[in-house]
Amino acid sequence: MQTSGTTLADVYEARSLIEPAAVALLARRRTPRDMADLAACVDELEALVSSGGAPADVAAWTRGAQRFHDLVMERAGNRTLAIQSMVLREVVETHLLLATRSFADARATVSKFSRLIRSFRKLLRLVQAGDDVGAQKHWQAHMEVAARSLLPDQLKSATVLDLFG
Repeated sequence: MQTSGTTLADVYEARSLIEPAAVALLARRRTPRDMADLAACVDELEALVSSGGAPADVAAWTRGAQRFHDLVMERAGNRTLAIQSMVLREVVETHLLLATRSFADARATVSKFSRLIRSFRKLLRLVQAGDDVGAQKHWQAHMEVAARSLLPDQLKSATVLDLFG
């Protein structure tokens, strides 16, 4: 991706196509273990912001949020989708770590993280209920909001090479 001129917008578009499809599969194939692991991941994220202040380690919070996405992709039960997601993971994680460095306002940071936790919890409820259509629609909206929030206009044309350069 670094040598092909792939843009960050392209990476986020790919994620917004594959993750909702994987969520629908997860809703159909979920196991009690999948649900427990996903819920534990969200619980860990929530613990980082439950004190009301900004997490001391935003990078740890960002890695935890990425772990949630990884679990969704792994547990969907489609190895090809999981592998494709892992190809994008390094780019997304690097971008997220850079993007969250700008979260200077503690109150705004907690608000953003709290909204993300609510979205994760809603997804878990839909998946637990086996609502594949609802889960897919929710995750599509989630991914679109995330892309708008994390990828302002001035970064849409930035390339993967720019990110690592």
